[in-house]
Amino acid sequence: MAGLSWGDEFAGRRVVITGACGIYGQWIAQAFADVGARLCLSDVKGESLARMAADLRVFDKGGLTHRTDLLDAASIDDLVASVAKGWGAPDVVINNAGIYPSGFLLDIDAAEWDRIIGVNLRAPFLVSRGFAKLMIEFKVKGSIIDISSGASRKMRRTVAPYCLSKTALDRLNKGFAIELAEYGIRVNIVEPGFAPGSTASPLTPAHVEATLAQIPLGRASVPNDAPNAILFLCSSKAEYITGTTLTVDGGNSIGSLAVHQDKKHAG
Repeated sequence: MAGLSWGDEFAGRRVVITGACGIYGQWIAQAFADVGARLCLSDVKGESLARMAADLRVFDKGGLTHRTDLLDAASIDDLVASVAKGWGAPDVVINNAGIYPSGFLLDIDAAEWDRIIGVNLRAPFLVSRGFAKLMIEFKVKGSIIDISSGASRKMRRTVAPYCLSKTALDRLNKGFAIELAEYGIRVNIVEPGFAPGSTASPLTPAHVEATLAQIPLGRASVPNDAPNAILFLCSSKAEYITGTTLTVDGGNSIGSLAVHQDKKHAG
């Protein structure tokens, strides 16, 4: 990782990543692979999962894959059972999977509502609960990271259910942080920046252009941005940090760059 040295901090560490085939999932998986971790890649896309596992040589390094339907509690239970059989317990769990569908509240039906809440909130609860129990059983002082968004603090028109799911995820994360602290398990949030290109939640070119124009640091997120933050929070350097949120979005969530006057720049 550019600019950071982890030594043997993560060598052999067992890391579970949901939504591994997405943009952030791939970046996170590559980051942990680069520092010598063993990976359990979880995604609903079986073919993409197999290709990714081959590219990262997951099985050569004692890793696992699991085709997980995060809307199915039994599938999540099977993910947890597979990790228990292969590893006993993980050291790190990254709840990365999420969906970002667009639609006005008056147009969203119950099935779509349930899908958004199911993937973005219910699944992290079930995944975290299952793996936390394994950590406790095997006395692993592990780390759980939920991937959230600045949308947790700012309502956005046409994505209200997404914003709601991320606000609730913040409360869930802090609830786990409080209840798992006695076991030495730390639970934190990383809010990555804008990274267009998702096939699960595609964005229009106009959306991408408008969003990029409002980011204070002037660019989209790149592969090292969020993973560096995640590695830090999962490392011994952050051993006294739990229940916190680390935002890595170039300032995108703090406000708008719009200037409502004729003079557009200082000086």
